[in-house]
Amino acid sequence: MAKKAAKKSPQRRPSTAVTSGEIPVVGAREDCPCGSGRRYKACHGREAAHAVQELVHRPFEGLPGEADWVALRELVPAATVPLTLAKGVADSANGPVPSVTLATVLPLAWPALRRQDGSILLGLQTQSSSGDLSRDLADALELALATEPGTPVPARRTVPGGRRLQELLDLEAEFTPEVFSGFEFWLEDAEAAEGEVAASLERANASAIPTEKISSVPSSYWCAAADKNHLRWVMTVPEEQLLDALARLDTAGESSLGEDTRLVGSFRAHGLTVPVWDLPQSMTAADCEAPAAAFAERLAGALAAEAPLTVEERKARANLVNRQVTLN
Repeated sequence: MAKKAAKKSPQRRPSTAVTSGEIPVVGAREDCPCGSGRRYKACHGREAAHAVQELVHRPFEGLPGEADWVALRELVPAATVPLTLAKGVADSANGPVPSVTLATVLPLAWPALRRQDGSILLGLQTQSSSGDLSRDLADALELALATEPGTPVPARRTVPGGRRLQELLDLEAEFTPEVFSGFEFWLEDAEAAEGEVAASLERANASAIPTEKISSVPSSYWCAAADKNHLRWVMTVPEEQLLDALARLDTAGESSLGEDTRLVGSFRAHGLTVPVWDLPQSMTAADCEAPAAAFAERLAGALAAEAPLTVEERKARANLVNRQVTLN
């Protein structure tokens, strides 16, 4: 009887051990850079996988303008906000950083862009890879600080355990969005754009839904859809309390913003609730200012009410819950 061939031990590539500092991310089946002899997915890759699975319910909590961060992430096509770095964050940057600006979206969905003068554009509407959008954005910002001027920042998997925006930004600085009708803010001189750059900008502008910020109340945005307009208002009131108040107003016939307007439901986005009203096409953003301010006063009264919901109010609340949509 022929002897069975002896099994050979699997050949392993010589490992380059990392004895200190951050363990780099490698392929799941590659040897872990820590030198343990195990594959990355069974060693330090477990930490990375766990980080991906952890979902931070309110990633922008603690930042100035949390509700506007949510609005710019989910609702507003074209807007920018000047950001102020925390003391010492820019000390290790690759050259001077004249300014850092948050932008709703950047060309080719770049996470960030380091302009020729060293200034930084940070894209907000990018794909999250860690389950913590604040950490993803902070990772892109730190990468931009280390990038050569005149260079876009490529997408990458967020390094586990990295810093969050709350650690990189000045938490005392104002957060004041500026909404645009198009994406000319991508370019330092948009009027000089030509060829494919001009064509790309034109395509992006054509796809943007007209949107304006309401000034009489915080974090509310008017937009014009195909057959009707909408007002979408990001609120920081706890969801259960807000739904109770909206149900009280709806039952009392006080939830609208005027004739031919209707509270149609709400979104859930990044831990906050976003009530939505249908508006007639003739109702402009300016027309919403006074009705929105009046509604804010009615809402404050409803939020202060302590009596249990009536049967009709509970029905109204259930109807609102049934029409609620979770964006993320």
